[in-house]
Amino acid sequence: MNGTAHTAIGAAAGFVVANTYQFEPTSMETIILVGLGGVAGLIPDLDIDGTLRGRITLSHKVTRTVAQVIGVLMILYSLYEGTYMERLRGIGIGALMLIVSSFIKQKHMLTISGIGVLIGGVSLQELWMILFGAYIIIASFVSHRSYTHSIVGIIFFGFIAFHLESSLQYEGVFYTCLAAYISHLVADLRILPFNKRGIKLFLPISSKEL
Repeated sequence: MNGTAHTAIGAAAGFVVANTYQFEPTSMETIILVGLGGVAGLIPDLDIDGTLRGRITLSHKVTRTVAQVIGVLMILYSLYEGTYMERLRGIGIGALMLIVSSFIKQKHMLTISGIGVLIGGVSLQELWMILFGAYIIIASFVSHRSYTHSIVGIIFFGFIAFHLESSLQYEGVFYTCLAAYISHLVADLRILPFNKRGIKLFLPISSKEL
């Protein structure tokens, strides 16, 4: 199933939750839950190197250029400032940034984004953001329709949703995010006629596709 369909189903899950809490269809609460549902309905597909990754990450060329500029500036600054050892250290770090940045590809951007989210969570002391950063990093390394499409993924994302609701203090956030996430997995099951592949729901106990 494509991303548009997953977004629509997730948004519908948010609307159902809003209705359960008896929010007005045009209220801000309903709009927020529908939006969250649409986003959460896409989250499991962070494990695929495709359109979704590209939309939530910067271009690797931009990141590479920024890192290289910083590296050059660090080298130039280190040539004139500090003690001899500080200069050597600064030049070394700058040179390392130039070397490492040359290997940055688009597929690395999700990992870098996850690290950024995690650091942001630590800085803001937001547990849901720390967990989400960890989720993004893990998703950048696993194969498609594996752990993010499993019960393990549901439980992990459930913790993220629980702490997000606690942070926002908004009723329905947890159930919306969880329902939308699960809806994605259900829509990807092989029993549905339009899916050639299924999901490995019971990883790591079983790698059988359902």
